[in-house]
Amino acid sequence: MLREIRELGFAYAELSHGIRVSLLPGIFEAVDAGEIKISTVHNFCPLPMGVTHAAPNLYEFSSEKPRDHDLVLRHTQKTLEMATRVGASLVVLHFGSMDLKDYGGKLENMLARGEKNTAKYDKLCAEAAKARAAKKVRPFALACATLKLLLPEAEKRGLKFGIENREALNELPVEGDFLTLVKELDSPAVVYWHDTGHAQVKENLGFINQLAHLEAHAGHLAGFHIHDVQYPLRDHCMPGIGTVKFDVLAPLVKPHHIKVFEFSPSMPEAMARSGIQHIKNLWGPE
Repeated sequence: MLREIRELGFAYAELSHGIRVSLLPGIFEAVDAGEIKISTVHNFCPLPMGVTHAAPNLYEFSSEKPRDHDLVLRHTQKTLEMATRVGASLVVLHFGSMDLKDYGGKLENMLARGEKNTAKYDKLCAEAAKARAAKKVRPFALACATLKLLLPEAEKRGLKFGIENREALNELPVEGDFLTLVKELDSPAVVYWHDTGHAQVKENLGFINQLAHLEAHAGHLAGFHIHDVQYPLRDHCMPGIGTVKFDVLAPLVKPHHIKVFEFSPSMPEAMARSGIQHIKNLWGPE
């Protein structure tokens, strides 16, 4: 797996949330041999025993269930250990969710029917925004309290938590709440992780402007997941064939930011190479 990534021209890779325990010996061998370096690790990595599919939301920071709370602490701790073992500098994580009606599904269907910018669409967006504001308070507080328990360990290891922006309307933090999170936790280990596809999904739905959102969070930005979105909401596509305006985002992208391409597993190699080159042409080689 890592050799294939290396042969695409990458010196670094992210270990994502689909890494089974059985893959660890090969990963350690490749890293120890210097075949590739690891930039980032995505919670939960490795997967809990018995789980064989990508499961970043298996246990949620926002959960009220004591068992889930204990498991999210235990497996995030294991991810921190994994990051240290492979020399990564940052753990990407999802922050939890709220109990919310499926506004996203309804809005996506309306987009597909060409009903954006109609009174009915705007009314549903307003209803969703109001519901999110009301429902987010308790789970956001729980997620903050959970992450706070992990910060001393991350700080001791010299690791950062990259809180990822999410595409689903029920997931946390809600767009403007990351800055509240930074203030609440007051730790150098808490940074922002920007996913271009997730942000574009929210823009296509009408909830944010991706450029304005990135500008607002630029002071805390550590890195990117890079992929495109074909209208209305099909993400993990090759950069350059969708609705993400990578050229407009370029002035906010700095050499020290970590950049991770996050493509669909079904993407042909030729398309992956083309998308990578498209970003390098716009954002520079590093």
